[in-house]
Amino acid sequence: MSAHRFTLEDLKRILLEGAGAAEGVDLDGDILDTPFEDLGYESLAMLETSSRIEREYGVTLDEDMVTDAATPRRFIEAVGAQLAPTATAA
Repeated sequence: MSAHRFTLEDLKRILLEGAGAAEGVDLDGDILDTPFEDLGYESLAMLETSSRIEREYGVTLDEDMVTDAATPRRFIEAVGAQLAPTATAA
């Protein structure tokens, strides 16, 4: 598994590739704690985003996680948890 971190820039890139940007929404602003719905991304857009992340990063994202992570900050944390190497007992 890659040691790559999932960042806000990664999320914005994938959101724009999959769903575009809503008119009047500035993704370059302080959006970490702004609900996706306020950014113009409904549940279908977030499912598309999660599918793209799964393919690109080789992770599996639980559908409940996707719907529960209502802000970019929470979504990034959830994806990051999937990318973190799992510690194994010696």
